[in-house]
Amino acid sequence: MENKLSYYEQRDLKNRLKMGKYLEVLPDYCLDFFIGIENNTSSLTRYNYAMDLNVFYDYLAEFVFKKDKQSITYDDLNKLKSRDIEQFLSYLSYYNGENNKISQNKERGKARKLASLRSFFKYLFNHDKISSNVVSKIETPKLHNKEIIRLEQNEVEKMLNAVENPVEFTEKQKSYNKNTFERDNAIITLFLGTGIRISELVGLDVDNFDFKENAFVATRKGGNKSVLYFSDEVARALKTWLEKRATLELDQNEKAMFISLQNKRISVRAVENLVKKFAQIASPLKKISPHKLRSTFGTNLYRETKDIYIVADVLGHKDVNTTRKHYAAINEDMRKSVANVLQLRKDDE
Repeated sequence: MENKLSYYEQRDLKNRLKMGKYLEVLPDYCLDFFIGIENNTSSLTRYNYAMDLNVFYDYLAEFVFKKDKQSITYDDLNKLKSRDIEQFLSYLSYYNGENNKISQNKERGKARKLASLRSFFKYLFNHDKISSNVVSKIETPKLHNKEIIRLEQNEVEKMLNAVENPVEFTEKQKSYNKNTFERDNAIITLFLGTGIRISELVGLDVDNFDFKENAFVATRKGGNKSVLYFSDEVARALKTWLEKRATLELDQNEKAMFISLQNKRISVRAVENLVKKFAQIASPLKKISPHKLRSTFGTNLYRETKDIYIVADVLGHKDVNTTRKHYAAINEDMRKSVANVLQLRKDDE
């Protein structure tokens, strides 16, 4: 009997294969680093590290050591000065990336690549491969707070109404929507009703759900599993979709909760597109992604509970400061609530 890999095992395998292509062109000793961090990182993290190291070694080969990047040694790394790393960060603003396309990095992109280098050089230094850790001396680029974009209550209602009755669609879009309404409604409702990440939603299987408890098991970042609960409103949308799903001609081994028109597990890209499609009707001036629906849920949950720790737990944040940072509306509500507390002039007695 064929041993079919789960969604998360397939994703892990793809990341490993993509990472391997970078390791083929990096110095051989880089493999030791990736083996060394394997038990403490996800395959996606290691893949991102591999991409970032490839850019770094391209820079070293062309501008610092003037030789093939695979021939760059530990001794070469020991010769690096702080100035070399700072110039690399400057280089990242605009550089010739893969397929000869210009790549651009702003403060967050630079910070991520610097974090990758820190992990790499820390590993080499701790394992006595290099004599000093020059990257540890470099400050992280200052990160400015991004505008928190979310849907207001009236926009949430408009979005759900758009799924149910997409009057602004073309005839072709309306015809397509007839085949996907139940699925799309369940996806949008689940996002808005639970705040799960897009990767968590795409990875859901039918047997992850328990409608007696109105609960489901989500695989969080890092592979940890959590039981999340949903409302009766979400349950109705999910059950309606499951009734439609039961009529589809699916492979008997297909366990995915949400199915594409090809009768396979829906992709991340497809979910992003359907969210964008309905969000443009509800709020055309806002760029709404699945993560913005997560922000909408987090903000609304805080407004109802006034408990940031509950919000952090439901969203799967390990640090409550992450919650506070991503849901600035929490502080906004607090500021609004005290706006009229202080009187500049007392009423005449």
